[in-house]
Amino acid sequence: QFRSIFKEFPYFNYIQSKALDDLLYTDRNFVICAPTGSGKTVMFELAITRLLMEAPMPWLNIKIVYMAPIKALCSQRFDDWREKFGPIGLSCKELTGDTEMDDLFEIQHAHIIITTPEKWDSMTRRWRDNSIVQLVRLFLIDEVHVIKDENRGATLEVVVSRMKTVQSSLSRLSENHVTVPSLRFVAVSATIPNAEDIAEWLSDGKMPAVCLKIDEDHRPVKLRKVVLGFPCNDNQTEFKFDLTLNYKITGIIQTYAEQKPALVFCATRKGVQQAASVLAKDAKFLLSIEQKQRLQRYANSLKDSKLRDLLMYGVAYHHAGMEISDRKIVEGAFTSGDLPVLFTTSTLAMGVNLPAHLVVIKSTMHYVGGMFQEYSETDILQMIGRAGRPQFDTTATAVIMTRLSTREKYIQMLSGADIIESSLHRHLVEHLNAEIVLHTITDVNVALEWIRSTFLYIRALKNPTHYGFSSGLDKIGIEGKLQELCLKNLNDLSSFDLIRMDKANNFKPTETGRLMAWYYIAFDTVKQFFTIKGTETLNELVTMISSCTEFLDVKLRTNEKKMLNSLNKDKNKITIRFPMEGKIKTREMKVNCLIQAQLGCIPIQDFTLTQDTGKIFRNGIRVTRWLTDFLASRKNNFSALLNSLILAKCFRCKLWENSLHVSKQLEKIGVSLSNAMVNAGLTSFKKIEDTNARELELILNRHPPFGNQIKESVLHLPKYELDIEQLAKYSDILAEILVTIKLTNFEQLQTKRTAPDFHYVTLVIGDADNQVIFKQKIMDSVLLKTGNWTKKIEVKRAVKSEDFSINLISSDYVGLDVQQAYTAFYLGPKTLGSKVIINQKLKADSSLDTYHGSPQRLPAAKIDTGGRSKQEITYTKYGNRECSHHCKNKDVCGHDCCKTGVPSKSEMKGDSKFSSYLADLRSRNSISSVPPVKRLKMQMLNQSQNVDLKKFVFKPKSLMPALPR
Repeated sequence: QFRSIFKEFPYFNYIQSKALDDLLYTDRNFVICAPTGSGKTVMFELAITRLLMEAPMPWLNIKIVYMAPIKALCSQRFDDWREKFGPIGLSCKELTGDTEMDDLFEIQHAHIIITTPEKWDSMTRRWRDNSIVQLVRLFLIDEVHVIKDENRGATLEVVVSRMKTVQSSLSRLSENHVTVPSLRFVAVSATIPNAEDIAEWLSDGKMPAVCLKIDEDHRPVKLRKVVLGFPCNDNQTEFKFDLTLNYKITGIIQTYAEQKPALVFCATRKGVQQAASVLAKDAKFLLSIEQKQRLQRYANSLKDSKLRDLLMYGVAYHHAGMEISDRKIVEGAFTSGDLPVLFTTSTLAMGVNLPAHLVVIKSTMHYVGGMFQEYSETDILQMIGRAGRPQFDTTATAVIMTRLSTREKYIQMLSGADIIESSLHRHLVEHLNAEIVLHTITDVNVALEWIRSTFLYIRALKNPTHYGFSSGLDKIGIEGKLQELCLKNLNDLSSFDLIRMDKANNFKPTETGRLMAWYYIAFDTVKQFFTIKGTETLNELVTMISSCTEFLDVKLRTNEKKMLNSLNKDKNKITIRFPMEGKIKTREMKVNCLIQAQLGCIPIQDFTLTQDTGKIFRNGIRVTRWLTDFLASRKNNFSALLNSLILAKCFRCKLWENSLHVSKQLEKIGVSLSNAMVNAGLTSFKKIEDTNARELELILNRHPPFGNQIKESVLHLPKYELDIEQLAKYSDILAEILVTIKLTNFEQLQTKRTAPDFHYVTLVIGDADNQVIFKQKIMDSVLLKTGNWTKKIEVKRAVKSEDFSINLISSDYVGLDVQQAYTAFYLGPKTLGSKVIINQKLKADSSLDTYHGSPQRLPAAKIDTGGRSKQEITYTKYGNRECSHHCKNKDVCGHDCCKTGVPSKSEMKGDSKFSSYLADLRSRNSISSVPPVKRLKMQMLNQSQNVDLKKFVFKPKSLMPALPR
């Protein structure tokens, strides 16, 4: 029955003799090494079939993980397998993007999980236990040769080693009569010389993995590979070299295409269009009348006029920046054979299956991260894999156009002569920390056992010099060197309090180490933020984040400097909020500038800068979220913590916290409509809510009911109110406040909510000494139960001042935050600004009784032997005089001045600034429930009124200041 399924494959008999029995009738680990385009995917499907044959239905507790290095490959496999396995009851889930909150929930119900190494690593780091990992019965690794990639290879290696370690720990349980299903690895690779090393790495100890090598002779369509080298002067830029290759394409197509479809891969989208235009002028394709008529029909449906003209010459281009409808038309024309030549970018090789008789790779350099760099081996092999149409051809040709200096390199690559080495030793510190956090590694011995489970160990024994070890070392010597490398990295982690090591070399993760693993943060970034002072402003935090290792792949290009300098400082344009000194001349300054431009809604008229900005914000969201949790675990950093919370929200919203473009956060409102609303003065949610729906439609040039929809969105955003009340329980060092958060539109939110279900606010309170008094996340779902949230909080007396800051920061919206200042009352003299008055403990027990006893009953003032009250003694001791209030018991009344007195009149005259500061604090306390914006307007109104009145005051000559002589 299974043999009949695979009869469609030309090389089925070869698979039957070499692979079918091992894949379909055993559970042995399996490595297959075969040329790209030879249909290796069928091996994975055979392994899945074997698992389904063995596992009892309804297959509830089985998971299959398919891992590929490129998102486009994952998407392709997801579409294919959802269609194939869906009808028999297997559900597929694709996990390739940034981590989402519902990932864990979704994969709990999925049978086949399709993911990238980075995503699987990130997710398994976050799980509190290995329950889902333990359900994985089949682990499929596509393009396993990527393990040699310097940047991504280490992640692939660590993920597989983690799965092996989990499996070995489960195997130890099975020795204690606990039945544990085995985990099977199946890996496929392009042609590599040391596939046996991969097989050795994936062996389970009981039985070696099967290693199958399929050479070019068994490819369904025989592939001819040609590498052409072209001269390139030292002073010739990559751009110019790329342009010169456009004029070589005509000759290559005439030589190798054989009047069959040709696919040409170019480095950039612009290069795709330029090369297509050159070929349309140079080459004349022999098109039949029917073919011309069909091309005319395709052309009539295109939106791109330039593409329409080219199509009539038998030439077209295809890239991700085109209209989707145009892309589909071009793909249809090429698949049907009506279009002789298609120019495209390398992304087509990954995402769309458009085979051709001839594949040309025009230049082995492509434009990534603002600079030209060589294609990875996976990219090259994927592009070459598009050569050959099994239903039409028996042979195909792939041509690589490169410089003379690199021709030999690509000849060697295509022959499969490059030995695969590990790159784990370059990224060992981050991965060791992750394994300690996951409790995969608990002591030095386990760490060494883990090292032995890696591909690094296999290759270090065979090629020690590649890893910096002496060639004369035996196995024990190499293991000793690996142990030294491991201990050095562990000591680095310990020195920054990321792990704790006892005398017996047992490891325990710290909270900081957990956060580093949880958020996937580089070790160098953690080291950088260990120098934080705790008083950093928003500007300083942006500067620090711009220097993170996570943005190393962002490059500063010469042609960008003019635009970046204009964003930084320009008298005639809107510029960034915190301009930097001097010219933009480093990568860090560029990152800083792009972050601020995005947050400030400043348009960036450059495609590559826009792409860089997207990349910066994808990583920046993760880094800023880590930073808030990192600072929350440290002390004396209220200012930095508050600013990091605000900055993390700014990164998610892509707006500054004080932005006028709050409307950009609403559905259906983009940059242009947001600008229209700002120009109309609609700069807050309250103003939008108060505006008539028809007026909104006039402002936005939209038809009804668009205005109603916008108003509905704003009406159903959560609106918070802070209420602070001091309780009567206080002493000279402690006060107690009652903080209440009210959801003012509680009833409206019961039926509909604009904010997502996981939206929350963070309550953070700090004092004048930069200490964090209180911090807690409060979910909207909690507030929606009763409409409010209340908490009693003890506030220790700060040295500098009795006032403190209370902040309610939304997780996902700019314009919803509530921030207030409050001044607490304590027994004893007040702390006045920078003048610190140390309160002596009262000999009587009144303060202790007040704090520990009932807050309703406070002791009366006691009389000393001189017949004076204790208040009078305090007044005279600190040079104050008694206030004019006639309170019966000045210990109980609510006046601060009744306890500590007031400064003498002469002092008040001499320190008017200080008096106004006190008055300001009192007024802030009295109107703490008034929102900050309204309070500011009231203050400005009062000031303007005072200034106007002074003009009419008559000043006697005796009070007039003496005129200068």
